[in-house]
Amino acid sequence: MVAGVDSSTQSTKVLLCRAEDGSVVGESSAPHPDGTECDPAAWWRALETAGSGLLDRADAVAVAAQQHGMVALDDAGQVVRPALLWNDVRSAPQAAELVAEFGGPREWARRTGSVPTMSFTVTKLRWMAEHESDNARRTHRVLLPHDWVTWRLASAGRGPAETFTDRGDASGTGYYSPADGTWLPDLAASALGHPVDLPKIAAPAQVVGATERGVPLGPGTGDNMGAALGLGLVEGDVAISIGTSGTAYAVTPVPSADPTGSVAGFADATGRYLPLVATVNAARVLVATARVLGTDTADLSRLALAAAPGASGITFLPYLDGERTPNRPDANGVLRGLTSANMTPENLARAAVEAVLCSLADAIDYLAALGITPSRVVLIGGASRSGAIRRIAPAIFGVPVTVPEPAEYVALGAARQAAWVLSGAAEPPEWPAPAAETYTAEPHPEVRERYARLREEAAVWQEAKKQ
Repeated sequence: MVAGVDSSTQSTKVLLCRAEDGSVVGESSAPHPDGTECDPAAWWRALETAGSGLLDRADAVAVAAQQHGMVALDDAGQVVRPALLWNDVRSAPQAAELVAEFGGPREWARRTGSVPTMSFTVTKLRWMAEHESDNARRTHRVLLPHDWVTWRLASAGRGPAETFTDRGDASGTGYYSPADGTWLPDLAASALGHPVDLPKIAAPAQVVGATERGVPLGPGTGDNMGAALGLGLVEGDVAISIGTSGTAYAVTPVPSADPTGSVAGFADATGRYLPLVATVNAARVLVATARVLGTDTADLSRLALAAAPGASGITFLPYLDGERTPNRPDANGVLRGLTSANMTPENLARAAVEAVLCSLADAIDYLAALGITPSRVVLIGGASRSGAIRRIAPAIFGVPVTVPEPAEYVALGAARQAAWVLSGAAEPPEWPAPAAETYTAEPHPEVRERYARLREEAAVWQEAKKQ
């Protein structure tokens, strides 16, 4: 038996799986406090709750967790302040400051594979240096959320343990080179104001410690890398996740470096790479539209499927909360083409679904600009349960869309890593692909063309407003 842990923003989830085939024999979860910062002790309490009766049956354990979080420790290993999470936006000015300070976007892409945004850990270090100088001075070591949970599992009841991370999660810090596989400590030190200890980079299936029961611990990874491992992505697949935020990512054999900043050049959990595009607006667009129509998202799906492709001329730009990709933090949502004839619940629902999918089709285009052309899209996330999303997606993406059965793919990926550690093999175990449905549809390029025109015109309006 192996256990995979997903320590996400909202909760800790634990899966107990058979090492030979990944079949799930037990699962549990426990919530985390809401917000954009969190005391790591809350993650540990949630793990104790969710892991009760599961972790003690495992022969190996691995942890995947939310990327980009900043866990600052003093020289005694005590947490200096609550961890700043990926969704904390306060370091946006520091992100721009750091990009300018170290040679601009092209130089950041060359060195780190990414152009850091406010999500990245390096920007949080600079924010702390500028706003909490005492905490910055006390900070001796910086970990990511999965590093801290793994370290806590390794040190429980036995005193201090070494700290480790993996190349996948490290690649989201802004002070690691995926291409070289090494830390860039000068960037971390410049952001924080002094040198800082960083965890050792573990090999993909390296044992990094043991639990209190002596069970080996895998190196763990970030949540997107865990999902890729849990899904068993191969070259030619592009995964699209439609949750609170949207992501598009693919597994590749070579590193990427996008100077536009649209694609983050991450590493994966197996020794390969995971270029990724993230959007701010995804499932919440559907929730907000359903609220306006006085219904829920299940009925929104029914309404959308009752409308014709193109929503009878209505186009929706879904940047309700600003946008990260493209980088328009001050943008708003825009509806165009409303008339007294077409302003129906069905057309508004269809326009919202098409808007979310067009935004993610843009994300696929950003990956394509780096030479990544999908033969299929693997669709996951809460909104993938929507019938409208499933049926309309292939018409917008222009390729078949496979929807695996709902599962905790991040935790499943962590469990697969634990099985890999247990086996000592050169490659991850071959677990059966999850059951899935595949959808095809006639492409509707005119929907994307109208969306693209509105997207670019809205950018012009936004610039004019600034002036």
